[in-house]
Amino acid sequence: MAAPSLRAAAYPERAVRIVVPFAAGAGTDAMGRLIAQQLSAQMQAPFVVENRTGASGAVGAQAVARSLADGHTLLLAAAPFTTVPAVLPTAGYDPLADFDPVGMWATGPLVWAVGAQVPARTLGEFIELARKRPGYYNYGSAGVGGVNHLALEMLKARTRTFITHIPYRGISQAVSDTLGGQIHVLTGTVPALAPMIRDGRLRALAVTGPRRTPVLPEVPTMAEAGLPDFVVLNYFALVAPRGTPSTIRERLNREMGQAAQAAEVKARLAADGLDPAVDTPQALAAFLAQDLAMWRDVVKRQNLSVEAL
Repeated sequence: MAAPSLRAAAYPERAVRIVVPFAAGAGTDAMGRLIAQQLSAQMQAPFVVENRTGASGAVGAQAVARSLADGHTLLLAAAPFTTVPAVLPTAGYDPLADFDPVGMWATGPLVWAVGAQVPARTLGEFIELARKRPGYYNYGSAGVGGVNHLALEMLKARTRTFITHIPYRGISQAVSDTLGGQIHVLTGTVPALAPMIRDGRLRALAVTGPRRTPVLPEVPTMAEAGLPDFVVLNYFALVAPRGTPSTIRERLNREMGQAAQAAEVKARLAADGLDPAVDTPQALAAFLAQDLAMWRDVVKRQNLSVEAL
């Protein structure tokens, strides 16, 4: 009976890989490295980031799902972890069946913004423009199946508008084309868009969190803008291959909670418009199930069909 606790006490026995399913230098990569740095210092063991890119995060998720379930391989899960399998049945992994939750790290909203050429000053005004000219206004996303894409589909479903989706390979080119006038509206993370909102090159319409963000305190929530119950959170969490001992996951969860209290971590998350959100593995499991169900409902309502990313 003592074997699981003894195993957890000895953990980790070697370097722990945190697989980040996106390229080095991206926001998700930065969060992965922040977690790895904190856990390495606290647990006196190496936590290293391994970037496994491809298919909007599906390649990295598949690799972790097939890894040994001993706590030495973890996945940094972000919003595409649930959006991609919602829109693509052949994603190659099930976020609920193939993984065990370790813990949430942080959550943050997206921000809706328009280019200077768009006359709308509020989200309501933009929706009215879109209703008057179906298909004329376009939206730039970071790619098919990502949270940006599905946030648009949710807006279209809720407002009965037709806005043309223009997918890019990453959000930076979508931002560039919005600044250049080729794209009318987009969503992005707060740190990605805040500098251009502050200097007037983009106009913020709303944030998708349940409350306003201190980084852009003047920007209303979706509820304040007239769309209650429209909450979309970008998130960062750790999950492990299914079958990873609960004693190991619970220890990692406690260590994450301690790391989130560090002053430098709080400052970093606040600067990025993120809220520390470490909770129990069970709470993370409930969040992922709810998020996946929400996106599957959007996909069904919008009759989306995606064969590949």
